[in-house]
Amino acid sequence: MGCYNPGGMASWRVLIVDDEQSICDVLSISLKKEGYFVAAETNPRKALERLKREPFDLILQDLKMPEMDGIDLLREIKKLREETVVIIMTAYTTWDRAVEAMRLGAYDYIKKPFDTQIDIKGTISRALHARDQQVQFAKSFDDMLSRIGLVVGYSKAMKTVRELVQRAAPTDSTVIIQGESGVGKELIARALHYGSPRSAKPFIAVNCGALTETLLESELFGHSKGSFTGAVSDKVGLVEVANTGTLFLDEVSEMSPQLQVKVLRLLEEKEFKPVGSVTTKRVDVRFITATNKDLEAAIQRNEFRKDLFYRLNVIPIHIPPLRERRDDIPILAEFFLNKYSKDMKRQGKKFAPEVKDAMMRHPWPGNIRELENAVQRSIALSDGDVITAKDLLETAAPTPDLRSVAAATARAIGDEGLDLDATMTDIEMGYLKRALDMTGGNYTKAAQLLKMSLRSFRYKLQKYGIDKESD
Repeated sequence: MGCYNPGGMASWRVLIVDDEQSICDVLSISLKKEGYFVAAETNPRKALERLKREPFDLILQDLKMPEMDGIDLLREIKKLREETVVIIMTAYTTWDRAVEAMRLGAYDYIKKPFDTQIDIKGTISRALHARDQQVQFAKSFDDMLSRIGLVVGYSKAMKTVRELVQRAAPTDSTVIIQGESGVGKELIARALHYGSPRSAKPFIAVNCGALTETLLESELFGHSKGSFTGAVSDKVGLVEVANTGTLFLDEVSEMSPQLQVKVLRLLEEKEFKPVGSVTTKRVDVRFITATNKDLEAAIQRNEFRKDLFYRLNVIPIHIPPLRERRDDIPILAEFFLNKYSKDMKRQGKKFAPEVKDAMMRHPWPGNIRELENAVQRSIALSDGDVITAKDLLETAAPTPDLRSVAAATARAIGDEGLDLDATMTDIEMGYLKRALDMTGGNYTKAAQLLKMSLRSFRYKLQKYGIDKESD
């Protein structure tokens, strides 16, 4: 499975495959100085023959070579030695094919021209570390989740999610997590981070839907003193804070087109400029994003850049809603019961026998977030040590019955007809107000109940002149 010796790097075996002899020479010299055993081939077919005879821990290969296509070479490498780590070198014009290579099993890609010290050495070091860590991570996945206080679930529907997380976590690949509001997208993002070689480094989460375009740009990239009104001093952006760690962009679909361009450059170039600055900064960040929207539909509506989507969609992970994995509901409920009973110093609480059936029947439109909140409230408000179904579900979010609304509206149409726009406005305003009542006027929670972004929710309130947010 490899030649690793914890005593040093001399046992790491690296094979360079590039049709340009000068690149082979430069990389060979640089990596040998670092203590690697290095071999190089300018012909990919000769490289395959060599790989049949000798084991290599890592292959650094070009993507575009005249003798053999780099994608085909990658496929053959994985057939010969599945465990060998492959890093792709590519020119800017072929970055989309580099993403394809990552889907086929490449660890990462490095864009030419590259910085040997920053791009090559750092990526190789992480890749080789990740290879050894991946095997151990698969064995200790549940222990890791428990250690950091996360719970994923064990249902058949979650099996694919768990397997994807186990494979993707030790890599540097960009991951996009898709699913309804409240399904646990940030939990999966944290599992990916804490299962990676970057686990001891920062995990920075940013909600792209919670800030205006200007504020979000400043939060991400920082700004220089005097760059805009109120910028009284330099500010370090969260991209820089996340350097060597993981940056999690939640609700990525809510970014403006202008900001999407800057994030795309950050992903491709690994560099950025703070607002109002002429200085370019480089970072080494792993990107994980999440959305509850259909980004491909957003592309068709010209609301999201196709090239950014392709760059984010290297490893897609879809998290099914709670109603599609009901076997997880009792497990999650018990997890939250133990967690919050301890936090609130109300140990000894337990569910009544009928609670499980009630939980399994409830639709949980707010998914795990709704279940967690319901358990937490029931612990705080229930009398005695036994939590009944009424305690648990009394304040759970009801599911809007849109079919009943539609039926009632249909019955209301008289001979003179119906003002459909006005009727739909009344219905929409009713749900906005109901969500605000249920959350005590909290905009963020109300938007989550209605599965809207905070930005869209605020727009609707302003449109209809509904009361401002409560404290």
